[in-house]
Amino acid sequence: MDWAEFAQRMAAMARDLLAQSSVGDTLERITASATELVEGCDEAGILMLHGTEVRSLAPTAPLVVDSDQAQGKAGEGPCFDAVRSGEGERVFRIADLTTERRWPAYTPRARALGVGSMMGFLLFTEDEELGALNLYSRRPGAFTETSELAGWLLASHAAVAFSSARTQAQMEQAVATRHVIGEAMGILMGSHRLTEEQSFAVLRRYSQENNLKLREVARRVCEQGGLS
Repeated sequence: MDWAEFAQRMAAMARDLLAQSSVGDTLERITASATELVEGCDEAGILMLHGTEVRSLAPTAPLVVDSDQAQGKAGEGPCFDAVRSGEGERVFRIADLTTERRWPAYTPRARALGVGSMMGFLLFTEDEELGALNLYSRRPGAFTETSELAGWLLASHAAVAFSSARTQAQMEQAVATRHVIGEAMGILMGSHRLTEEQSFAVLRRYSQENNLKLREVARRVCEQGGLS
């Protein structure tokens, strides 16, 4: 490993991650970078685990999705262990899946998919939600200690970029929500001669009575001109 060259490429990747326009674009750049920067990595993806629900984000190949779903169906696997491992860096490296005896329900499925070795790095935990960057090789023994170090450095940058992108998206959504609620309040104020407080109370009451999010109620008012 030429660490000087690796550092230069990591720096370029970090700048590129911050320049992405959406969470999805950020994640795709992260997984593409894994295949470019980590020796032995053929494919990569980010597994999101909410309770027992598994989602695959930015997979570089169907193999990644199939592996994630296999873990979800089996209810076990290295990504599940990563979040349950307690304090620590939460990194796993499986050198050879052909001889792996852990996860008896998952490992045979992974071998059938053509996975030879795996690595994974926990990106974050939030409430019951897990985000892990997973790297795959079709060859047993493809990942070394050097690969693990490179992957850990990549994951560290990825975690910061992912968090920043998620925060930005949440802020944008909050602004959009406030805008649509304000527009809906204006419609109700004009059509029913209500005050701001009264119009907001109408929206909130309708939201509670119909088990709808306030933003959805406001959107309906904007589209329909009122609440039927």
